[in-house]
This record gives sequence, structure tokens and C-alpha cells, in this order.
Amino acid sequence: MSQPATFGPDTLTIDLAAEADRITQRIREYLTTARRRGAVVALSGGIDSSVTAALCVRALGKSRGFGLHMPEQDSSPETINLSRSVSDFLGIDSVLEEISAILEAAGCYRRRDDAIRTVEPAYGPGWKSKIVLPSVTNSDALRIYSIVIEAPDGTQTRHRLPTEAYLGIVAATNFKQRARKMLEYYHADRLNYVTTGTPNRLEYDQGFFVKNGDGSADIKPIAHLYKSQVYGMAEYLGVPESIRTRPPTTDTYSLPQSQEEFYFSLPYREMDLCLYGKNNGVPREDIAGAVGLTVEQVDRVFRDIDQKRMTTRYLHLPPVLVEAPLEP
Repeated sequence: MSQPATFGPDTLTIDLAAEADRITQRIREYLTTARRRGAVVALSGGIDSSVTAALCVRALGKSRGFGLHMPEQDSSPETINLSRSVSDFLGIDSVLEEISAILEAAGCYRRRDDAIRTVEPAYGPGWKSKIVLPSVTNSDALRIYSIVIEAPDGTQTRHRLPTEAYLGIVAATNFKQRARKMLEYYHADRLNYVTTGTPNRLEYDQGFFVKNGDGSADIKPIAHLYKSQVYGMAEYLGVPESIRTRPPTTDTYSLPQSQEEFYFSLPYREMDLCLYGKNNGVPREDIAGAVGLTVEQVDRVFRDIDQKRMTTRYLHLPPVLVEAPLEP
């Protein structure tokens, strides 16, 4: 990656054609090694899964790509239309797997609602919610998750989440990513395909994925690309504009929720630059000028990056073996 003299958004500019060729070559090499015929991609209607699918089709051809649409009762109404627009654009076979019944049977919604009722006893059918974090740039105070709850009459309240309630909500919600991955592996097994992971570099570095859920995959083609670069790649590959202009969302909770308010410290463009600057030893003063923060605020973002790396390290760890296995 060539680095301009002045640190700023252009710092993350890459040769998109060359990078697309490099990624597609790596996909082909992996399938040859794995002796698999194609790739399954779970399509969420978001930028990351769309670019991953487009790169797989570029590498393998549309006849060896397979898309999965897996909405559930809390998904945004536009999700299925957006994800189908990607499979239609790419010309790949796809199937709809509505996962609400699986989640209901596993107790996902019941367990989540039980945890929410520890802070709002009235919570039940017709209510909506999301969990949020305060901004990291405003103070050095410990960041504690809160839950925003909307009653059937539209009234919203905000409650600080005790640790037990927070963990219960997240544990129940993680059923969604794990159910989707289960179906992804089902289709990969029946087709003799590989599964794909869709995290970008920001998500992969900061542990924004579910272990053995969306964090599980045979190949993760864009985990080295900053989110800004993924958007650039989407434009280069011709991903539909409706996908490229959609703000990043979690599409996990029943209330609309941005990735920024749920997990990241800043909008992705600024967060990309902070992460790149931290990874490459860019002076804090230069980062502050580029993203419109003070040096003190950049320090807070850096501390938050370190904290997330520490607390999510478990997600990256492989299973522990007492003794090394025999070589096949």
C-alpha cells in the first residue's frame, strides 16, 4: 500500500484492481487445497457480505457461488430485498432460510426477554429494544452498556444494564449468528463448498463477531481490508448502489441500531484512520487533525482499541489441545 505524504483518508487508498486479483487468486488456491467446488456466502444486505460474494464470483464464476438469505423476526424489512438484489446482481443461486422458528425453538427470544425484564419487568410482546454504548470520545469514564426500550405506545426509556443482564441479552442474541452459520455449513456440506466469513479488518481486529457464529468460516477474504477499503472495493466490483449507500447496521435488535452506537467508538471512516494510525505508528497529532478530534480524544480511542483487543482475544483463540495431534 503506497502511503501519501499527508496522513488522511487517502492513506487508505489501494489499487483496487490489483487487490481484487490478489484476493481472488487466494480464494482459488484455497479451494484447490481444500478440494471444494465453490463458496457459500450468507447475504445480509450489507456491504461486507456483498463484497465477499462478489469476490467469490469473480474468483470462481457465478455457477460456483451460492447465497443464503436468513432473516428473522427482528430483521429490518429492507434486509431481504437488499440481500436478494445482491444475488440477482451476481447471478448466483440462492435460497431463503427464515430462521425465526429455529430461534424460537432454541429459546432465543424468550431468554433475551427474560434478561431484559430484570431491568424492565413490563417488557413483552409488542415491545422493542437495542443495547448501546456511550461515546468513547466524551470522557474517560468507564463505558457501560445501556438498553433502550420502546413500549408499544412508542415511549422510549433507557436503562443501565447490570453485567448479568447484559451478558444474558448478548448470549441469547448470539443464537442468531450461530443458527445462520449452522445453515451455512449445511449448504456447504451438501454442495461440497466452503463457507465464507465476512468481517472487515476493523471488525476482525476489534472482535466484532460471534465465536462459532459469524466468526467461524473456512475463508475470510476481506479481513485484511479496512471498512473504507471495502466500500471502495464495492464500487469497483459494481455492487448495487443501494448497498453501497446503506449505513452500517447490526440488523440484530428490534430497534434500528448503528454499529457505532452498539460497539465502535467512531463512524467507520474515522475509526479506520485511528486503527491504521495506531497500527503504523502515525503521530497522534496527525491522526487528530485527520479525524477532527483532539489528541486527548485520540488517546481515548487508542485505549478503547486496546481494551477491545484484550477482552475479545478469546474469540480469536483456537481450541486448546493437551497434546499436538498426529499429522494426517
